[in-house]
Amino acid sequence: MRGLAPEGRTLLVIRDELYGGLWEEMLKDLEARLHARPYVFKLATRIEDDIVRIRNMRDFEQENDINLKDHI
Repeated sequence: MRGLAPEGRTLLVIRDELYGGLWEEMLKDLEARLHARPYVFKLATRIEDDIVRIRNMRDFEQENDINLKDHI
């Protein structure tokens, strides 16, 4: 999938490797970090941007019944 930005590709790999392919687990972890609660993985300093990217990719996958990881 060429249209996916490098940040999105990175998030897909991290989702599958660290969060068992689950967007919700990844979002919970990032939101916990954003609010200074215990977290699993230091993803980046741009947490809010990553949360938006994750939600967009999750919604796209659900709307199209696909796994974006299969297309990169």
